[in-house]
Amino acid sequence: MKSYVVHVGKLLLSSLLLFLVVITVLFFLLELAPGDPVQTLVGDVPISPEFRAQITAAYGLDQPVWQRYLAYVGNVLTGNLGYSFGTNNEPVLGLILSRAGNTLALAVPAFLISTIGGIVLGSIAARTRRRWLDGGISGIAVGLFSVPGFWLGMILILIFSLTLGWFPTQGKAPYGQSGISLRYLVLPVITMAATELAYKTRIMRASMIESLGQDFIDTARSKGLSPQRVLWQHALPNALLPMVTVAGYSLGFLFAGSALVESVFGWPGMGLLFVDAINSQNNMVVLGVAIVLTVTIIIVNILTDIVYGLVDPRLRARFARTTGARA
Repeated sequence: MKSYVVHVGKLLLSSLLLFLVVITVLFFLLELAPGDPVQTLVGDVPISPEFRAQITAAYGLDQPVWQRYLAYVGNVLTGNLGYSFGTNNEPVLGLILSRAGNTLALAVPAFLISTIGGIVLGSIAARTRRRWLDGGISGIAVGLFSVPGFWLGMILILIFSLTLGWFPTQGKAPYGQSGISLRYLVLPVITMAATELAYKTRIMRASMIESLGQDFIDTARSKGLSPQRVLWQHALPNALLPMVTVAGYSLGFLFAGSALVESVFGWPGMGLLFVDAINSQNNMVVLGVAIVLTVTIIIVNILTDIVYGLVDPRLRARFARTTGARA
């Protein structure tokens, strides 16, 4: 157990160093990006040198880069992501949190659909290996994995919104209504889940084929168990281990990859906020969204590593041997 705690401690330390590297790279990339943040702030209107100097001083843009960097790192580590370059001067963190629920409303259903669907379809494909059902599932999975998400979203809009009129094209609810309408949720969730479903199906198929070739499966069959019981009760638990890692990483990817889907469907989440901030050169919001996404991905990866260490008997045995040898 002590060895496992040390492992988790090293994981947390490496994650903190990764976080510092990420925010450093993001900060200096935006510093090197072309454009005039002061002009972007006031809009496409002429401004006097006095007013420019006033805005520059108000936002700390007159300070050296290294001072702005140190101040920003200190603020980030204390949870202060600064203020948006806008007329309302909203806190960046509050602006992001107001959109986080909408992104979760897409990412969580897409994660559940892709994970459960990938496990079921991958298991069926492995069970019917080299038959027409396996070929059909594998072919569709390869096709979906090859399709860019934004292109799939536009095709779904063309077919189910513009042609059939079943679903709306933009937004999260009818005009003037609050909350999220189910009809507005269907197409973006399908778009987000499609690629992940295809990838997880392929991973699960390969893992299940490997599991079905183990000696304990032959033992289960020799006892006269039905093929369905062998598949779901014996092969499936062993084949699920790689899916723990894949599912954990995919959740972070869904958050990070939401920008394109939200842009296509006009979904007011963190991804669309990120794209709008880039277009308006609102660097504080760009940095804030990137940092929140980075923290989310790091936390998900840490939890994935911890869960995998708890459920994988090989890792538990390795930590037990390490602890025993040190004792």
